[in-house]
Amino acid sequence: MIAIDNVLVSDDVITEQFVCDLLKCKGGCCEDGDAGAPLEDEEMDHINNFYEIVKPYLTPEGIKEIESRGRYMFDRQFGWVTPTIGGKMCAYGFKDEKGIIKCGFEAAWYDGKTTWKKPISCHLYPIKTDSTEEGEIVNYEPRQTLCRPGCVNGKKLKVPVYVFLKEALIRKYGEDFYSALEEVAGSFFAKK
Repeated sequence: MIAIDNVLVSDDVITEQFVCDLLKCKGGCCEDGDAGAPLEDEEMDHINNFYEIVKPYLTPEGIKEIESRGRYMFDRQFGWVTPTIGGKMCAYGFKDEKGIIKCGFEAAWYDGKTTWKKPISCHLYPIKTDSTEEGEIVNYEPRQTLCRPGCVNGKKLKVPVYVFLKEALIRKYGEDFYSALEEVAGSFFAKK
């Protein structure tokens, strides 16, 4: 584990390689799981603030689920999460013409209609974080079958996980954290 301030980062974040291959996985992480996307407290405010802007991007099934169950819900295991459609796809997701699941929040953000991209748990995936009394733990946890194309693609392109997820890691922990992570990675690879 790598310690940066009060964050413990798994060595796998720098040693493993990964680049999403959406044409193969079809954004399956948006529908594969035991609950919707985990949310940080302030993200519920973002959902409330941008819901009406994002609504036109959503499917009728997603809107129905959100408006009947709520814009987010509490799960005993994961805390606050996004609702899902029938326990599968995130209610804020939609499929594009290639059958790839996309995020309504991210689509609105790309269109310049909002200032919030999407839940950080989604942006960081396949990194997962967990809070402890001492700080946070950052682990690389790709799904064995679903993420296999991303693992293969990462190895082919020789892109470490932390490089692929640079924007998300900076968004979550800041520039100084990412610079420290890069420095550790540089010294790790220099030893090899």
